Parts: sequence; structure tokens; C-alpha cells
Amino acid sequence: MALISITRSRAAAAAAALLTGALLAGCTAHATQPVTAQGSPASSAGEETPGPATPSASTGTSPTPTPSPTTAKPSPSRIPKAPDTARPVVVMAPGSNSAIVRELQARLRQLGFFGQAPTGYYGSVTAASVRAFQGKHGLAASGTVTKPTWTKLRSVTRQPTRAAMYPPTANPVAKLDPRCLTGRVLCVSKTSRTLAWVVDGKVVSAMDVRFGSQYTPTREGTFSVFAKSRHHVSTIYHTAMPYAMFFSGGQAVHYSADFAARGYSGASHGCVNVRDANKISALFDQVRVGDKVVVYW
Repeated sequence: MALISITRSRAAAAAAALLTGALLAGCTAHATQPVTAQGSPASSAGEETPGPATPSASTGTSPTPTPSPTTAKPSPSRIPKAPDTARPVVVMAPGSNSAIVRELQARLRQLGFFGQAPTGYYGSVTAASVRAFQGKHGLAASGTVTKPTWTKLRSVTRQPTRAAMYPPTANPVAKLDPRCLTGRVLCVSKTSRTLAWVVDGKVVSAMDVRFGSQYTPTREGTFSVFAKSRHHVSTIYHTAMPYAMFFSGGQAVHYSADFAARGYSGASHGCVNVRDANKISALFDQVRVGDKVVVYW
């Protein structure tokens, strides 16, 4: 019995030792593996160390001082890069349509580089004007408004007024034809290339217009609006004709994105093109079927 008791005691002691070792291994894994700034375990020089110890009672000497942990170096990926100044920042580019483009066009117009009223749309005409300005001032003639271009343009021009940025038409409205002085009339002048919306002899609004080419001329005379189509698409040319107001066969007053982009370098197929979408949208809502249309020189 004594031998059995001794054997059991030794087995229990061995099991206790194994359990204690396992618990210490778990604590050590979490307590002595601090993570560095790079996200990996610290090296031995930077590991967490015990706090200061008391002098040894048996020897009376102080323990060796613990070296200070090293400071982790930042990862190269976290070092901020210097801004890339090799490529200029584009402020405005073809395809833009905004109030700042109107300001650009108004400033270019002050210097004679932009020959029409501001539209707010950055098309080929605006790009050509920007290239001309850039070439004269020793800037890269890209046709896009980079930060150096914008800075230079602002320095040699004055702040445009609202009237300069939002003129009613590019050209003064022509003297009204006598046929436009009574009733509700779309009064279209080929001389001034303007359309005036006239109610009882008073001009309510005016806008720039473009006409057909010599091969497809816009008819002149007195007509009336016989149909309206807000989202019309031409069945002949398969092009969009928003806010169409038909007055003579297939000829209509309507918005033209091509006119807005290219100006008078293009022409219609006989229609009266308007380039200001906001103006013709408002006009479309006011005009009624049966209102008069007068097209004249």
C-alpha cells in the first residue's frame, strides 16, 4: 500500500507541473510579444522588460540597469510623399458647363480672345480662345485652363460684372418688325441673329439663335406655332430637338447642343436653333399653340 501511495503522489506532482507550464506559456505569448509600428513582433532590444528590481538581499548589490526600449521606425509606406508638381492642375477643361466658365469667357472677352457672349459651356470655341491666350503669354498652349493659366488671366483682367457674364444676347436685339408689335409673338431677326419673345409690343425675353445653311434655309414670313414637343427627336436626322416649337412644316424653334458647343461655325437644317437651354426651357412653358412666329431680315 505504501508503494502505491508513493506512486500516486509522484503522478499527481508531475501532472501539476505540466498544467503550471501550460498556463505560463499562454501568459508569456500575450505579455512579452508587443507589436511594433510595422505590425510585427518587436525585436529583443525593444521587448517589454520588467520594472526596476529591489537590491538583492543576499549580495546587497543593485541589478544591472535595464536598457531603454528602441523607438520603432515608421514604415516607408507611411512617410508622406511630396506633391507632384510636374503636371499642372487643370482648373477647367472642354466639356465643363458652369458659372466659372462664364467668368473665364468674360475675362477672355475683355482681352479680345473670345468673340461672343459668355455661355457657360466650355466648347471648341472656348478652347481655341484659351490656346490663343496661353500662346501670347508664354504658357503651354493646351486649350485647358491650368492653375498658372487661370492665375495669369486673373492678373491681367478685371472681375467681370454679372451683366457681362449673363448678357441677354450676344448681339443687340434688332428693331422689332411691325408684325411683332401686337399679340404674343416669337419675333426672329436674321439680321441680329436673335429671337425676342414679345407680348403686346413688350420684349419679355431674348436669346441668340442660329439658322439653316444656304442649302436648307430657314423660311421667312409670318407663321404660327402648330405643335410643341419637349423631348423631340428628328425622324429625318435622328438628332435631339429639345423644346421644339414647330411653325412651318418640319422647321421649329428648339434648343441645340451643337450651337451651344460650336457657336456660329455650324448651321441647322432649317430650324431656329437656340443655345441657351435655360432660356428656351422657360420660353417653351410660356408659348402656346397658335402663338405667332415672325421670321424676317
